[in-house]
Amino acid sequence: MKRPVLTRATDYLLVDVSNSYAKLAFASTKRISTPVRIATNKLSSSIFSRFLGQRRVRKVVVSSVVPKKNRAISKAAGKTGVLWLNSAVKLGVGIDYPAPETIGADRLANAAAVAALYGCPAIVVDFGTAVTFDIVSARRNYIGGVIAPGLEAVTNFLYQRTALLPKLSLKEPRRAIGRSTIGAMLSGAVFGYRGLVREILARIQAEQFPSGKLHVVATGGYARLIAAQLPEITAVRAHLTLEGLRIMANLNS
Repeated sequence: MKRPVLTRATDYLLVDVSNSYAKLAFASTKRISTPVRIATNKLSSSIFSRFLGQRRVRKVVVSSVVPKKNRAISKAAGKTGVLWLNSAVKLGVGIDYPAPETIGADRLANAAAVAALYGCPAIVVDFGTAVTFDIVSARRNYIGGVIAPGLEAVTNFLYQRTALLPKLSLKEPRRAIGRSTIGAMLSGAVFGYRGLVREILARIQAEQFPSGKLHVVATGGYARLIAAQLPEITAVRAHLTLEGLRIMANLNS
């Protein structure tokens, strides 16, 4: 079936494919539109094609950590050019890392975005399926990071592996000492997770940035919940990865 002739145009369709969800957003060279989120396991060439059919775009720009979905994107894009984010493209930051090709595309997008939008040195904390910490040095080089289990993965593990513990809807606990099973689990999840993030940030700063100004930017699904009581985090940017794709697209156009 032929796509309808479209008059509305924009520069990019940005696509961030993570393990749990894919985010899609149209973007100009200067700003992104409100993203649409689709469960990654439901992302298909037909769904992508319908989304792409809403506007004429110059380029599809993709960050993907799920290789089996890449073919569906390429197929649906058709004659529209696809720019895949990897360590070989221009990012606006250097890479000081032993095996650059092994760095997740989303982590490179975050590094590109934090350097352009906030400056260096910087740490990005991305609260996704895993929580990742990515570090950009004062010399604007990506130098590595930390990967830990994501908050939802931790709480789902308790639900799946125990007979009596319920599935949680994550929110701010009222107190540290739970007065119910759910209260106790919320306290352990949220306060415990903040402790994990605080300890990792403290060790990164002591090891790499013992003095001087440092930008710590949080993004991802639970960024606002966890960052609320963490003064170490200086900013929350909900769609930092997509911003990184936009910035990278501009650099490689």
